[in-house]
Amino acid sequence: MKYSKSTMEPGILVLTMSGRFLMGSDCQQVSGEIDSAILRGDKSFIFDMTGVDHVDSAAVGQIVKCYSKLKKVGGTLRLAGVGGMVDRVLKMTQVHKVIPIFPTAADAGKDFPSSKS
Repeated sequence: MKYSKSTMEPGILVLTMSGRFLMGSDCQQVSGEIDSAILRGDKSFIFDMTGVDHVDSAAVGQIVKCYSKLKKVGGTLRLAGVGGMVDRVLKMTQVHKVIPIFPTAADAGKDFPSSKS
């Protein structure tokens, strides 16, 4: 998997992913990004998965784990651009009922509270 980081607006970080999100180094990289962000005090994340065409069970577990880590520190996670096989897997595993999914990262960004705490 390839990924890049950007800031949508102060306090909202976007991790744009592409390719196959799989067990091993992919999961470790995403976990490391979340851990580093939390240490810096950043708590609002969007995983832009528009370019992701495959996830395995470890990747789904990592997404849920990131959501839980962020929730414990008062943060939030939104998913964006989920389609195809990834969308089917997230629905099959009921992740879509726990983590909000939006068509685009811009749509997900609008869902965050505008007042910063």
